[in-house]
Amino acid sequence: MTQAHRTAAPADLILDWYDRHHRDLPWRVSPPMAARGVTPDPYRIWLSEVMLQQTTVQAVKSYFALFTTRWPTVIDLAKADNEDVMKSWAGLGYYARARNLKKCAEAVAFEHGGVFPDSEDGLKALPGIGDYTAAAIAAIAFNRQSAVLDGNVERVISRLHAIETPLPAAKPEMRALVSAMTPEHRPGDFAQAMMDLGATICTPRRPACALCPVNAHCRVLGREDPELFPRKAAKKEKPVRVGAAFIAEDHTGAVFLRKRIDSGLLGGMTEVPGSAWTARTDGETGLAAAPFPADWQACGTVTHVFTHFELRLSIYRSMVSGAVRAGEGWWQPKETLDGEALPTVMKKAIKQAIPDAFERVANRE
Repeated sequence: MTQAHRTAAPADLILDWYDRHHRDLPWRVSPPMAARGVTPDPYRIWLSEVMLQQTTVQAVKSYFALFTTRWPTVIDLAKADNEDVMKSWAGLGYYARARNLKKCAEAVAFEHGGVFPDSEDGLKALPGIGDYTAAAIAAIAFNRQSAVLDGNVERVISRLHAIETPLPAAKPEMRALVSAMTPEHRPGDFAQAMMDLGATICTPRRPACALCPVNAHCRVLGREDPELFPRKAAKKEKPVRVGAAFIAEDHTGAVFLRKRIDSGLLGGMTEVPGSAWTARTDGETGLAAAPFPADWQACGTVTHVFTHFELRLSIYRSMVSGAVRAGEGWWQPKETLDGEALPTVMKKAIKQAIPDAFERVANRE
């Protein structure tokens, strides 16, 4: 480590590192691209930031490619059919994001002339855009000097300053430190550099501290195990809810599906019939909740973990006549199930009952 590195501002060191080691991402304008005059597209930045919330970069890439191919502009997305958007989002999780994505696209297209606001306050007035997403879009798309704080940045800043306050209480302190650190010059690149540093060097486990461009400024390094930062409050055990899911298959191999109500968890998505999800374990979550009379056979259980609870579903299957009146819903051919807006928990339920139902989905994902 040279004397120049020891005295240089951490932001400058991080930007120098980013120029050499940035990740090439499909929504990003990299430093070489910027040097050729390419500017960020606010639509692509917004779309990627919404998709990346609580989702990995690797998982997002294929969805981002699909959305930008089908709907190249925010106006295209605003005019898209709601069901098509939900189907294209299926499997990415946190489905309220998809509903807000469509609402936000409509607001930008029809209330702002297809142009995204260029300030944090203007962006936060749009559906589904909170503090983090507004700051990220403002910085990356519009070069505003905004403090961007995602999980990767929290890790970097907590180790750099040895922040002892546990998350989430430490967020205001972290945001203030990132704000003070964010340069007027290239704030968007700085935000992305901090994200890349946390994703590739200052990782949760076994960080590569020797390769870190700001290791000379790190208050944790050499004093404590960096893996202990950021400090986190003790996790509360997730409550468990139980329910039942009923997979009805007719003589053609079609599966009975229906649409969930638009509001609430998994709102607007496609599902198989089932019971309410509850902490109770009585008949409301068993055969008594069957959607119609049939020879229902138990075929195991599936577990799915949501943000705030763990769900355990008892799965029942029955072969029925397609003439059965099963209430509001439709019979979907098994070979086209992967084109429906089925969330992951519903795919798990169907696959438990019909093991070969999603062979193409498994291969694709």
